[in-house]
Amino acid sequence: MHPRMNPPIWRHDAYTLRKLATALQGIVNKLVSGGLLTATGTVVDFGAGDTPYRPLFAPHCGKYLACDLTAGPQIDIVFKPGEALDLAAASADCVVSFQVLEHVWDIDAYLAECRRVLARDGRLVLSTHGTWLYHPHPTDYRRWTRDGLCKELEERGFEVLDVHPIVGPLAWTTQFRTLAYHHVLSHLGPLGRLCGAGLCALMYGRMLLEDLITPKALRETNSAIYMLVARPRHTD
Repeated sequence: MHPRMNPPIWRHDAYTLRKLATALQGIVNKLVSGGLLTATGTVVDFGAGDTPYRPLFAPHCGKYLACDLTAGPQIDIVFKPGEALDLAAASADCVVSFQVLEHVWDIDAYLAECRRVLARDGRLVLSTHGTWLYHPHPTDYRRWTRDGLCKELEERGFEVLDVHPIVGPLAWTTQFRTLAYHHVLSHLGPLGRLCGAGLCALMYGRMLLEDLITPKALRETNSAIYMLVARPRHTD
């Protein structure tokens, strides 16, 4: 299993990663039960990296195609700037994009390509940050409100079906402090790393409690991450 799927609670970003994986598992279950992910279907991962979420989709589809800017052992298709992917139009039952959109400058071209390869009733599953620290890979351009992210997709030919907020405002303030403590303590040798692991585990419990007590309406509009499910919008 990829370490992002079920990280130990003493990892600095475990709470956020576990919440992401849980939300995505629920989405996959819904797609499977709705007949939108099938044994003959194709899933295309835009900005796949080391394909951390492949294990959630692969058992339910015929092909899982990983796309990224650079070649790698797990990459099937390499993006070429200004060119369409080597995939037929309407050939994917599902396009997925996890924590990538904030690193994309030309989101018009990116989302247009997502829409091009999606089947008529296909699904786009996309997550990106509402609030997060600057993290260039190799750059980092944007953050979104819930309304703003939905509008970005709607203006580019998608109908947003579901929005899943991940890590509310009380918890993400603790998450940011945890990242900072981890960064400092990890440079202080074995004892520092041990103290950091213990602190991260304590902060994990705190974030769990903070999300539990945060009103739903506040979490829905002030989350660290939003995961959306959308489909191409057609006029005919």
